[in-house]
Amino acid sequence: MKIKVTLVKSINGTNQDQRATVRTLGLGKLNSSAIHDDSPAILGMIRKVEHLVKFEEVNA
Repeated sequence: MKIKVTLVKSINGTNQDQRATVRTLGLGKLNSSAIHDDSPAILGMIRKVEHLVKFEEVNA
């Protein structure tokens, strides 16, 4: 299963760890998206920045 992650809020004003997590997820500008495999590491990163991103399952 794959997960599509989209950045929906700006990273301005967030701490350095959250900015690094957003970059590691492959997100740069607002409304940018990335598709990742469903793994515990990715889910942990999403949970860390869940107030900044939107995610959904994708059948691929």
